[in-house]
Amino acid sequence: MRKWGPLVAVCLGTFMLLLDVTIVTVALPDMASSLDASLSSLQWVIDVYALALAALLLGAGAGADLAGRRKFYAAGTVLFALSSLACGLADSSGVLITMRALQGVGAAAMFATTLPLLGAAYQGRDRSIALGVWGAVNGAAAALGPILGGLLTEGFGWRWIFFVNLPVSAAAVWLTIRVVPESRNPAGGRIDWAGTVLFALFAGSLTYGAVNAGTDGWGAGRTLVSFAVSALALLVFVIAERRVARPLMDLSLLRRPAFVGVLVAAVALNAAAFGVLPYTSIWLQTLLGMSPVTGGLALVPLALASFATSALGGRFLHGVSQRLLLCVGLLLIGFGMFGQALLDSGSDWKSLVAGLIVTGVGVGLVSPALASAALASVPQRSSGMATGAMNSVRQLGYAVSIAVFGTLVTSRMTDSLHSDEQARALAGGAAGALRGRVPDEALHSAFATGLNWGAVAAGSLAVVAALAVFALVRTPSAPPVQVRTNAPVPVERA
Repeated sequence: MRKWGPLVAVCLGTFMLLLDVTIVTVALPDMASSLDASLSSLQWVIDVYALALAALLLGAGAGADLAGRRKFYAAGTVLFALSSLACGLADSSGVLITMRALQGVGAAAMFATTLPLLGAAYQGRDRSIALGVWGAVNGAAAALGPILGGLLTEGFGWRWIFFVNLPVSAAAVWLTIRVVPESRNPAGGRIDWAGTVLFALFAGSLTYGAVNAGTDGWGAGRTLVSFAVSALALLVFVIAERRVARPLMDLSLLRRPAFVGVLVAAVALNAAAFGVLPYTSIWLQTLLGMSPVTGGLALVPLALASFATSALGGRFLHGVSQRLLLCVGLLLIGFGMFGQALLDSGSDWKSLVAGLIVTGVGVGLVSPALASAALASVPQRSSGMATGAMNSVRQLGYAVSIAVFGTLVTSRMTDSLHSDEQARALAGGAAGALRGRVPDEALHSAFATGLNWGAVAAGSLAVVAALAVFALVRTPSAPPVQVRTNAPVPVERA
C-alpha cells in the first residue's frame, strides 16, 4: 500500500475534480426546478467552476512549488470537500454559484499538484505505470460523469452529486498525509501575485460579459463595460509579465507559432466539443421526457469514443505527427458537431448518436496530442509553463463557450417562438411551465432549431481551429506522452 498509496491518493482527487466538470450537466433541469434558477444562473453553475480552475491554475502551481505540493494538494482537497458540502446544502442559485467558485479554487490547487506529486513519488518504470493509471482515471471520470450524475440525481436528488465528494475527499486527504512524500521546487522563487490577479480579472470579466450578453444583449452597457475591463486587464497583464523577474506566463513563448497553434487547439477542443452539451442535456430531459439516468446515458457515446480512441491511439499512432493528429481530430470534432445539427421537431436521442461518436473520436485524437505538441513547441525549461497555460485556456474556452453558445441557442429559439421570455424559459429547463400556453410541436421545433445553430457554430469553430493549427504548428513528429489528459506534466520550474 505504501508503494502505490501516493498514486491512489492523487487519482482519488483527480477523479473528483474532473468528474465535477461533467457531473453537473445532467442535473441542470432538477437544479432549475428546485432552486427556481434562471438560464444565466445555470450557466454560472457550470462556468464559475471551470473559470476558477482556468484563472488560478498557473498561480496555484507556483504556490505549490514554494509551500510544498503535498500540503497544497491536501489543503485544496479540504477546501474542495467543504465547498462541495456547501453546494449540496445551497438554498438558492446564488449560494450554489458562490460555493462552486470555491470548489474551483480547491480544484485548481489539486490539479496543479497532481502530476508533480507523482513525478516526485515515482521513478523509472513505476513512474510510467503511475502516469498510465492516472491518465486512465481521467478518461474514466469523463465517461462516468453523466452516468453517475444521472444515478445520483434520479435516486437521491441533485444535491448528492456534491455530497458524494465528502467520503472520497476524506480518503484522499488521509492517504495524502500518510503516504505522499512532500516535494518543492528547489529553485525557490516568488509567486507572481500581480499576474495571477490580473489574469483572473481578465478571465472573469470576459466570462461575465459573455453570460450577461445572453440577458441584456451584446450592445448593452453592462456587457460592454465587462468586455472593456477584460481587455484592460489583459493589457495590464501583458505589461506586468514583461517586467517581472519570474512571470506567471513567459510571453516570449507566444512568438512561437507552434505554441500559439497549440493554444488555439486547446480552446477549440473544450469549446467546440462540450460547449453545447448542457443545452442538449436540458433538451433530452425537459422536451423528450428522459430521466437523468437515461439522459446521461444518451451522452455516453461521446465519452466512450473519446476514451477508446485515446487508448488505442497511444498504441497504434506512435510517432504520427502531432500536427496531423490535431488537425484531423479537430476536423472530426467539427464534422461530429455538424452531424448533431440535423434535429427537427420529431427528433429523439438517436439523432445524436452518430455525431457524438464522431466528436468523441476527434476528442480522443486531440487530447493526448495536445500535451505532446505543447512540449515540442517550447524549450524544455518552459514545458511546465506551456502545459499549464494550455490547461488554463482550455478551461477558459469551455467557460466562455457555455455562455456564447447559450446566447446563440436562445436567440434562435426567440426567432421561432417570437418571445425572448419564453425562449429563455425553454432553454433554462422550464418547458413544463410553457406547455399549455405554447403548442408542444412549437416547443420541440424551437429547441431543435436552437441546438442546430449552436452545433453548427461549434463545428465551424473546430474547423477554423484545424486550419489555424495546420498553418501554425510545424513541430517534428514526437512520441506521444503517456499522460492522456489536460493536466500539466511534472516538470520543475526553472
